[in-house]
Amino acid sequence: MLSRVTADIDSVLLGAGELVVDLGALAANYATLQRLQPQARVAGVVKADAYGLGAREVATTLYKAGARDFFVAHLVEALDLRRILPREASLYVLNGLAPGAEAVAADAGIVPVLNGLDQVLRWSAECTLRGQRLAAAVQVDSGMTRLGLARAEVDILTADPGILAAIDVVLVMSHLACADEPNSPANAAQFAEFCALTERLPPAPRALGNSGAAFLNGFGFDLIRPGLALYGVHPVSDKGSPLKPVVTLRAPVVQLRDVPAGVGVGYGLTHTTEGVRRLATVAVGYADGWPRALSNRGAMVFDGVRLPIVGRVSMDSTIIDVTALPDGALKPGDMVELVGPHQSLADVARDAGTIPYEILTGLGHRFARRYETA
Repeated sequence: MLSRVTADIDSVLLGAGELVVDLGALAANYATLQRLQPQARVAGVVKADAYGLGAREVATTLYKAGARDFFVAHLVEALDLRRILPREASLYVLNGLAPGAEAVAADAGIVPVLNGLDQVLRWSAECTLRGQRLAAAVQVDSGMTRLGLARAEVDILTADPGILAAIDVVLVMSHLACADEPNSPANAAQFAEFCALTERLPPAPRALGNSGAAFLNGFGFDLIRPGLALYGVHPVSDKGSPLKPVVTLRAPVVQLRDVPAGVGVGYGLTHTTEGVRRLATVAVGYADGWPRALSNRGAMVFDGVRLPIVGRVSMDSTIIDVTALPDGALKPGDMVELVGPHQSLADVARDAGTIPYEILTGLGHRFARRYETA
């Protein structure tokens, strides 16, 4: 990662964009979510390198803020965090374990999320082999038809309670499909199915809520698993959000030029100037995770002025129309705002026709990462 090697060099000198992560805002968002669900433990979802922001830095900050439960997607992510987090931190692997990985997880004190009968049987066998009840979470499918034990598999476990008896079930969980749609009837249906299934399993703390459910009354249970909300994006609407923005993204101007009317711009010449314009080429493109879908529709910001993208987003560069700025206001090397006070992650996602999750997790490693604590 660029920041690991060049943390002491100004990103502009390197020709790179800059990703600033406000760890103070991250901790504040954790506290906000805890206030919203005071009866529940608040976990940190730090999969995909903490949504592209740096899992080690983010997890360490959340631990200091009070988090003791961390969720990743793959065992390799959990093993990396095990090296830096105290042993009392519980590390859950959402995808469960690949066959044969049980001993590695058990040795490291990793908690698998058991999503199917096959995973339950393998983990139970590992417990029996060691003569030890190893911790695990059990996930049930409450209606998303993704990960989790189907009702028929719960029937099997109910008929043979000895299978789970070998396991220390520390959490029973599921996942909402429509938590970002507060009025969706699917939420109530999944709630009811989750309650019905968990009543048939060993007593354990329960978790149903993701970021969206953190803002729904009654869905907190014993633990909530926010991801995107921790990183400053309200799962439903930015309007009146109590969350603090965590991410600022900037990229440097490489070149400025004045062009006449009728000039084609970028690959395919998909934009043609309608008058004399001033254009700036910015050192960011789809290789950095700046979506090609923003071609001719997104924008960047400088000094509070929205500057439209013209032409196609290229692999390493994007052209913006800066005619609205006063002469001399923008110079080569100046940083323009991609995400920040004037353009949120949600704004960029809407322009690109996608979701903030995809924008965050797609940010490339050429951005110099900088972490702020105040």
